Amino acid sequence: MELYNKFSTYLKNRYGEKVYKIPINVPVTCPNRDGTIGKSGCIFCGDEGAGFETIDNCVPVGIQLQRNIEYIGPKYNSRKFIAYFQNFTNTYLELSKFREYINASIRSDIVAIYISTRPDVINDRYLEFLKKTKEEYNVDIVIELGLQTINIRTLKFLERGHTLAHFVDAVLRIKKYGLYVCAHMILDIPLDDIDDVIEGARMLSVLRVDQVKCHSMYILDNTKLGSYYKEGKIVPIKKEEYIDRTINFLENLSCDVVVQRLLGRAPKGKTLFCNWDTSWWKIQDKIEKEMIARGSYQGKKCDCMNGVKILSRLIDK
Repeated sequence: MELYNKFSTYLKNRYGEKVYKIPINVPVTCPNRDGTIGKSGCIFCGDEGAGFETIDNCVPVGIQLQRNIEYIGPKYNSRKFIAYFQNFTNTYLELSKFREYINASIRSDIVAIYISTRPDVINDRYLEFLKKTKEEYNVDIVIELGLQTINIRTLKFLERGHTLAHFVDAVLRIKKYGLYVCAHMILDIPLDDIDDVIEGARMLSVLRVDQVKCHSMYILDNTKLGSYYKEGKIVPIKKEEYIDRTINFLENLSCDVVVQRLLGRAPKGKTLFCNWDTSWWKIQDKIEKEMIARGSYQGKKCDCMNGVKILSRLIDK
């Protein structure tokens, strides 16, 4: 049995072979940047958003896919792929443009479409279109929502511009249309403590989120978070604490939730802090070794659903 519900294993089981994510970059911004709810974005977000490894957004979606598939396919001997609309807020588009970009990603070798967006930019009309796309083309649709933390005060500090209620509403709406949800969580925000991390895992579990993508906090230059870091106003937690937080998160996370990854990466040359100057895979290896040493596994302490913690001893009588 695996220590946690790994994304790579999930993909092999669902699609019968290795599947690789292909990033897509479309000309879209964010309501937290264009003045709708804010102008400077989240305090950790750089000018490129999350798309520092993507092709320029002026290149048509179909060509972006073709270029990346021609490179990745032979390199990793892969025949099936995920079209990943990665950068900024991909549902923050006119519905007609959104339809155009999604339709352009439909190919026989695309088994799933992953769409990164914000919890407060989820609307029934977009979801209805995605449901029809899923049914017509037999393709999985996964909406990736940036939550980052369940602590409302931390959300305000990060200048996210949305609340926990927005996230809950988004998950319930997405589920109603038979689509999948992936939540993004930053596990080492210094303002959060271990209780926030554990409650985050519980919240994702009870909402029956399908996947989670864990991030370690990275700090970019020329961002508000970067300025706080230089001024000593924010100090990253220690690597050992991140390992402990991650293990506690996994222990309190339902074993049904697929874990896309345990750490993040940052663009080279613009980063002030990332992963304690350690390769992500080395930290992941330490997390797994520590889990083995503790007898830990995903879901070990997940007892917050269905009254299990209190009623199980009465039901068994």
